[in-house]
Amino acid sequence: MYVPPAFKDDDLDSIRSIIRDARLASLVTATAEGPIATPLPFFLEESEGEYGTLYGHLARANPQWKLPPVGEALAIFNGPEAYVTPSWYATKQETGKVVPTWNYIAVHAYGTVEFFQEPERLLDVVTRLTRKYEEMRAKPWAVSDAPADFIASQLRGIVGIRIPVSRFEGKRKMSQNRPEADRIGVVAGLAASENPQDREVAPLIPLPI
Repeated sequence: MYVPPAFKDDDLDSIRSIIRDARLASLVTATAEGPIATPLPFFLEESEGEYGTLYGHLARANPQWKLPPVGEALAIFNGPEAYVTPSWYATKQETGKVVPTWNYIAVHAYGTVEFFQEPERLLDVVTRLTRKYEEMRAKPWAVSDAPADFIASQLRGIVGIRIPVSRFEGKRKMSQNRPEADRIGVVAGLAASENPQDREVAPLIPLPI
């Protein structure tokens, strides 16, 4: 990922927050047959290793786990994002020298991937993943709500993923390279949008206090 200095995010707390909030990531591995990617949910065990360890699972029928990876795996996490029209820039009225862009937040996590099949490890992963996405519900569903023999049969259809993170790349592109007047225009434009994703980005754009 190309990360100009103005957009670099190397704050570990910020990166972990983006991973926690991400609904879905993409697991990418290079193989002798070419790159392969799968959209997956992950959780980060922050206490395991220098940067933490990612856990998830994929379908046993998915060929990605059967193809030996070449080098490290890559997990891509995306945060809030929005299209930025040049019409919001004050510079448009001054010079007209403006073009569209995209504001976004992204984290790339790298590490050697391990695929595992032990039932007890798989149960731990699916239990923790389920808890992560159910805990905000008024009546959370738990893996233990289903019959144990049924869960055991479901576990036979998946393969676990473990990635001790060796490094992160974080990027927070939120119009930091634009003049203050342009950023004010972008905030106003996004905040007034009918798209809730645009409105989510508006308060992330840095403005002077």
